[in-house]
Amino acid sequence: MADDFQIGNIMPASGERVRVRVEGFTHAGEGVARRGGLAVFVGGALPGETVEAEITEVRRRFARARLLVVHDRAPGRIDSACPSRLGCGGCTLQHVDYQTQLDLKTTLVRDSLARIGRFTEPPVRQTLGMEDPRHYRNKVHFQVARVEGRVVLGFFEEGSHSLATVHRIAPGVEGCLLLDKRLSRVASVVERLLNEYRVPVYDWDREMGYLRHVMLRLAAATGEVMVILVAGSGDWSGRDAFATSLRQEAPEVVSVIQNRNRGRGRDVLGRENEILAGASVITDRLGQLLLRISPTSFYQVNPAQTLVLYEQVLAYTALTGRETVVDVFSGIGTIALFLARAARKVYGLEIVPEAVTDAKGNASLNGIRNVDFRQGRAEEWLPALARQGLKPDVIILDPPRRGCAESVLEAATEMKPACVVYVSCDPGTLARDLRLLAGAGYDLDEVQPVDMFPYTHHVECVVSIKRKHSIKP
Repeated sequence: MADDFQIGNIMPASGERVRVRVEGFTHAGEGVARRGGLAVFVGGALPGETVEAEITEVRRRFARARLLVVHDRAPGRIDSACPSRLGCGGCTLQHVDYQTQLDLKTTLVRDSLARIGRFTEPPVRQTLGMEDPRHYRNKVHFQVARVEGRVVLGFFEEGSHSLATVHRIAPGVEGCLLLDKRLSRVASVVERLLNEYRVPVYDWDREMGYLRHVMLRLAAATGEVMVILVAGSGDWSGRDAFATSLRQEAPEVVSVIQNRNRGRGRDVLGRENEILAGASVITDRLGQLLLRISPTSFYQVNPAQTLVLYEQVLAYTALTGRETVVDVFSGIGTIALFLARAARKVYGLEIVPEAVTDAKGNASLNGIRNVDFRQGRAEEWLPALARQGLKPDVIILDPPRRGCAESVLEAATEMKPACVVYVSCDPGTLARDLRLLAGAGYDLDEVQPVDMFPYTHHVECVVSIKRKHSIKP
């Protein structure tokens, strides 16, 4: 066997078979080994394992490798229960037992804060997991393709246009193991009807044609389902009959939407929506809140853990009913409305006009009158509110994965709130932003990771940040 692969510290070359000892773990769910002065990233490998792998890519500072054989299995390694195995690329930790997943995510957050944020012994708590970490997703978007003459919903295999049709692969397996079973059932009905009504399918190689994606959204508490047909070019004469039949065969589907996306980028949805049948929104319940969800609304995909996440935000704010809160990146208003009953006044700042419209509608739906949603750039609204004399006690930062622009952090800290609560979906950008906040006179108080995405490498964090006592308001 020793003749079949390279050992030692020789610089690897593409196509070589190597044996390496895995010592770390990346934010992308890859094992990290070292060879010839390079970091070698091995998908599917775990810390503590010795593995054989084939080098697939070599760069100046790192290499990537495909896992071939695992020696000295890590205690946390398990056999995957997913019928697609690693085909669709969605579940990067499906080979890891759940407690080990939580431990890995805690370590990832702690290491990011130490390495990128330069925090010594960062105060990171253990990741909060789920009692049942399967079938949690309330949203899915399937790619659509024609396979052996049939229209198929599924997920592209990683790096290709080959579909892994995980929602209907094996008897006794109710679809994707992360997807709510109610959506798996609707997906099967949708796929059958698309074939019956002869939908024209998008050609992914030529980048032209009609049906590109099917997105399903579930209001988990009410059971309402929205089906979104994402169309490229052209039209489909059977779309209205399809929508009518779908609502008859799946009564939980209360909304059927056609969304137009003629672009060639990575965005799934375009900006143009047309109601084919039913309502324009679905309505969910989150704690005491009713929330209307439109096709393009950002809404957390794990409803059970969303409550855990928001309760942690509420705990870190320590609201007594006398405070003014500014929620930056407020979206459709979920956090702002969740905090409103415990605060004197909440301002929500959001750049997307449609999200602000949804947020105002959700405030009205719940009879909440102490929230003021503003549309525009946070770095412009925060100074404007300060000029109006606003002195917030708490600022919530809930940015997208890329984190906060430095101008947003500067505008927020210039308002000198006593408390900042940061909700992050990327430990790397979180660490970068916390370092900037520390330089502006704020102390890192506590970090609570929350597992919003079991069996994937993603982790959410809620962070408590306090203004240093020496900083005068």
